[in-house]
Amino acid sequence: MGYVSDMSETNRKADLGELSTGELVSQLSAQVSHLVRDELRLAQAELTQKGKRVGIGAGLAGAGGLLSLYGLSALVVAVIAALALVLPVWAAALIVGGVLLLLAGLLAVTGIGQVKRGSPLTPDEAIASTKRDIETVKESTKR
Repeated sequence: MGYVSDMSETNRKADLGELSTGELVSQLSAQVSHLVRDELRLAQAELTQKGKRVGIGAGLAGAGGLLSLYGLSALVVAVIAALALVLPVWAAALIVGGVLLLLAGLLAVTGIGQVKRGSPLTPDEAIASTKRDIETVKESTKR
């Protein structure tokens, strides 16, 4: 099988030598169009896959967050009840509420900082492949 493909490659090279410049340019245009379409399909597939992963991850994180909210609510009630043994209930609730709001603010500021430093959702493989293709075309035109 390797011999047959070698022969067809040899025939193709011989055929290219016989083609006019216009025909070669036409073939180049068709091949570049095909390459660009393939790269766009690759980018679309990569972004679709990443998007699905992000969606599933966000759903799982949301479910975990909801369950942790219920657990934290129970713990907050327990802390208020414990403080109510030595303080009036309203004072215990006020102290616990203030501490929770302070922690929420710190977490929000830290989270916003992390999001800003995060990388954008880009099709890295498609970009790298396109750069390689461009370099290959540049090298072959220099010959």
